[in-house]
Amino acid sequence: MEALDDAQGVLPRKRRRKAPTSTSSYVFRPLLEDIALAPEGYTSKVHITCIELWESNLYIGTSAAEILHYVAIPPEPADLTASPSYIFASRLQPTRNQTSAGSPAPGVQQILVLPKVSKACVLCNGTLTFYSLPELSPAFSNTVVPGCSWVGGANQNQSHDEDEDGQTIMICIKSRIRLVRIGDEPRKIRNIEFPSCLAIARRDNFACVADTQAYALLDVENQQKISLFPISSLDENAAGGQVEDISFHPEPSRPLSGMGDPRGHGRSTSLGTFVSGIGRRSPQSRSQERSGRNPSPEPELRAASPLRPPDRPRSGSVTSNAARRLSISDKALPPPPDRTSSQLALRNPSDSFSTNMTPHICSPTPTEFLLTTGTSPEEPGVGIFVNLDGDVVRGTLQFDRYPTSVVVDGNDQSAIVSTTGIQQPLECYILASTFQRKEKGHKEVIEVHRWDIDDANSTEHLDIPYPFEEENSDDVGPALGHARLRVILSHNSASFVEVGERLQLGRLRLPSNSQAQEADWDPALVTTAEENRNQEEQTFGQRLGAQSSRIVLWSGSSIWWLIRNPLVLRLDGIIETAMGSLPDQRHQEIDRAKISRTISSIQDYDANTETDFLSLKYIRQKAVLILFADTLSRDPSASTISSTELRTTEKLMVDSGLDPRILLSIVPLLREEVFEGKQGIWIHNGLIRVVKEYAQVLSESDPIRGALRYSESANMIKRFLAAWRQRKGFGSIADEAEVFQSVDAALLHLLLHQDGQQSAKSGLPSAARAELYSLVDSRVDCFERAVVLLEQNRRLYVLSRLYQNRKMAGKVLETWRRIIEGEEDAGNELRDGENEIRKYLAKIRDINLIQEYGTWLARRNADLGVKVFADDNSRAKFIPEDVVQLLQEQAPEAVKVYLEHLVFGKKKVLYANRLITYYLDSVLQVLETSDEARSILGQSYESYRALQPPKPTYRQFIMDNAIPVAWWQDRLRLLELLGGSHGADFSYDLDNILGRIEPFEQDLVPESIILDGRQGRHKQALRLLTHGLGDYHTAINYCLMGGASIFHPISGSLTPSDTSTREDQATLFGYLLTEFLRIEDASNRLERTSELLERFGRWYDVREVLGMIPESWSVELVSGFLVGAFRRLVHDKHEGMVVKALSGAENLQVAAAFAEKCRIAGAQIEEVQ
Repeated sequence: MEALDDAQGVLPRKRRRKAPTSTSSYVFRPLLEDIALAPEGYTSKVHITCIELWESNLYIGTSAAEILHYVAIPPEPADLTASPSYIFASRLQPTRNQTSAGSPAPGVQQILVLPKVSKACVLCNGTLTFYSLPELSPAFSNTVVPGCSWVGGANQNQSHDEDEDGQTIMICIKSRIRLVRIGDEPRKIRNIEFPSCLAIARRDNFACVADTQAYALLDVENQQKISLFPISSLDENAAGGQVEDISFHPEPSRPLSGMGDPRGHGRSTSLGTFVSGIGRRSPQSRSQERSGRNPSPEPELRAASPLRPPDRPRSGSVTSNAARRLSISDKALPPPPDRTSSQLALRNPSDSFSTNMTPHICSPTPTEFLLTTGTSPEEPGVGIFVNLDGDVVRGTLQFDRYPTSVVVDGNDQSAIVSTTGIQQPLECYILASTFQRKEKGHKEVIEVHRWDIDDANSTEHLDIPYPFEEENSDDVGPALGHARLRVILSHNSASFVEVGERLQLGRLRLPSNSQAQEADWDPALVTTAEENRNQEEQTFGQRLGAQSSRIVLWSGSSIWWLIRNPLVLRLDGIIETAMGSLPDQRHQEIDRAKISRTISSIQDYDANTETDFLSLKYIRQKAVLILFADTLSRDPSASTISSTELRTTEKLMVDSGLDPRILLSIVPLLREEVFEGKQGIWIHNGLIRVVKEYAQVLSESDPIRGALRYSESANMIKRFLAAWRQRKGFGSIADEAEVFQSVDAALLHLLLHQDGQQSAKSGLPSAARAELYSLVDSRVDCFERAVVLLEQNRRLYVLSRLYQNRKMAGKVLETWRRIIEGEEDAGNELRDGENEIRKYLAKIRDINLIQEYGTWLARRNADLGVKVFADDNSRAKFIPEDVVQLLQEQAPEAVKVYLEHLVFGKKKVLYANRLITYYLDSVLQVLETSDEARSILGQSYESYRALQPPKPTYRQFIMDNAIPVAWWQDRLRLLELLGGSHGADFSYDLDNILGRIEPFEQDLVPESIILDGRQGRHKQALRLLTHGLGDYHTAINYCLMGGASIFHPISGSLTPSDTSTREDQATLFGYLLTEFLRIEDASNRLERTSELLERFGRWYDVREVLGMIPESWSVELVSGFLVGAFRRLVHDKHEGMVVKALSGAENLQVAAAFAEKCRIAGAQIEEVQ
């Protein structure tokens, strides 16, 4: 090796350039760039041929047959954005065959590192040599293997730690493959007859191999082979599907001379030592043979192979089965071109590409191999999956051109989890380096295929990041044709700071509003808490962007890592492209379909890491935010958003889990309803910019969009907020109090806005009004803000419902009083407000509130006010005397109404005197001050007297002709009380009443009649009834009732007083006959007297009546009375005779009964002493 010279020094550590967000599945990260490949004095162009990285040692093979050894120096632990730097350690010229002048030499073909035994195998110009790690000093006494075409074939199902005796590899020489275990020394296990092998992939006992023409499947243990298909479909000689026995037959070994290189450490050796070494069995190998680990299995063991022996009918079935599977594969091979043109193309000396097709074998799963085939390097290639039986499985992969290298990333456990413990995503990719044809020349690209899903659109093309532009040049540069991919041993851990920058949380600063700050917050403490939170989030975000990769790409003199693009960056890039790249395009017309497809693509994605979980959450929320903002920013008159798209957006809004305050913050109408709280709103940093941009765009938009007059958008927001309200009580919601305060406030504001607009337009209650009522009737968390909103919008009735929900009876009544007293209520929703207050007072128990608003109501409406205190169903009970006193103090006009309720409703005669006093006060006050009232009374008497019989009673007359004044109604009630409506036992202060109405006897005739009757002055009472009122019907009733009362029901039978006797009634009827005979009008006198005698003649004595009737009256005038009298007399006589006869019969019955009893008893003999 050569020492490090000063000219090369340490390659500088480079910070990664911040590029635009990529949407591809992989990104490039430089490992080493601009490497000095050519040794001193070397004039030919040199390129990289192979690479291996083991721990901190980087080995680079070149076309100049040299290995450059670099050692990695890790970056500072605090600098997460820096990559390791590499210092040049040595330059090694491995032992190799000397090529003839002018013939191209491949240089270093392979570097195979064996970590378990700390050895490396280097294949250079067809010569295999062995070295010790890490400094690449010669091993095994400079043993070389000339004529080697390939080395590798380690068991991919076996980790390095499982092979206790070393590591087993496969060395391909011209005529066979040697299975060799590398340990303290190389030991041959067996030879496998398969000449000219160029590639191997091994799974346990099965290996897929390829020579220059075709692929085959080997049973390494039992040494059987199944031929598969040719590398080139133009090769007509290759036959597939045949099973062959390739058991090794020993041949005399011939010594091979070593081919040393004076530059390669100055050491050389001969193959004879290696051949003799692997040909002799050591005691350890013999012990392995005895223990069953025989490197040369016996024939009976080979027969147990899953591959059927040739004597069974396997060949034909395999041939037909393989051919059939190839014919029905998902992607058919391209048709072979015309043979003549193909051959001409192959022989065209101007073509820069070789016609040789390199076989590629990968093993994506423990039971499958991926093989490539095609027609020529310039034509498209096909990737075919085969299983361990040689059958074609899955669909095929279509490459634009036959690839120069192929690697697998994903599914194999060794490729999923790195030594650093970083778990990779579960997507499975095939990466291939190939060419794309350009107008001038070609360009090398990386094709990326998803092989775990059947999606023809999943292919991606990655441009190789050349350090200079060479695509449009005829001379495409020395790197073209030498770009290769490889999966190396060690993982590279890369940190994507962009991931943390997007996913870590930051505080969203909203414009100042009334809900953002509280007076009791200490600004210093809030600032300190925010700084601490920012530091925590930054620390958290630094560990989110870690990615691991084992795939490297080299081209020319540069090497790159090929690392999976983090999910969040890839999807974020897609969303950014859907939003538009130019500043004047953003937020105008976005590609909604593209964003929706992006969300749909991750619906079934299972997050296996914390980063993936946060990434999916971030992407969903960003997509929802953009779709929502785009919906609001569209002009309603020209909007092309369908109802289906709106429903989809709404569902995404609900399912995304995005804090609703973020969406509300960009809506100008609802922005003020956001409650930040003491801690503020913390969201992903990647969303903050979007929120601010759209908030500004919507704020600058026209009033139509700013006011949410687009009903569909408003309804979408309304349904979204309603869905969030259903999550109340879920413990998983952060900042629950502030979130639901904001949700309730925004929903209330929106419903007020909708109801106001719709009602103003139609003049009728809107559909939103029922939703508004439902909201305030259910408990809202933003009570204080709700009060402010309702006051600002002058919705007092809705405010009262809000208070009702909070059981704030005082506020409810106060709000209703404001409406009733004339304060504006924009909704005009309180109907019959006074009655609503009365009903509400009956439901509460607060005595003070009932007294306050009951008396207030009594002052406005005495009838309703009195019902507050008199309702038997009320929860609060009052003593009548207390109520009377309260009303006298607060609502004097309602006292009379309350007393009426007690007397007439409750029949509490205890308060009748007080009520009579109120009535007298009312009536007498009017009569004293109003001549009109007195005239009205006089006219009523005259009008009634002028009526011709039959006519109603005077009481019925004045009730039917009542005038709508209070004193008239009071007089009716006064007559009712004085007339004995509460029974004969009811008494009142007669003297007091007589004294008060004495001055108004001529005006208050009915009252005087009642009082005369109460005093027993029946003659005076009947005189007034007959001559003062002319109420003959009432006069008759007066007699029948015994003078107890002149008030009785309008209909129904009369019930005489209990104290009234027939004699009393006869006396009163006698008084009445006397008054009727004094009626001035003769015709009326004759009619009334005749009717009285005819109807009530049984109360009169015929002699007395005949003595009272004037002699001038003819018998005909009183014929009715006389006929009735005679009938009664005859009736009495006949009745007496019947009674007498019945009595005689009864005497006979008694006598007969007595005689019968005597007979039965018989005679009794009594002895006389």
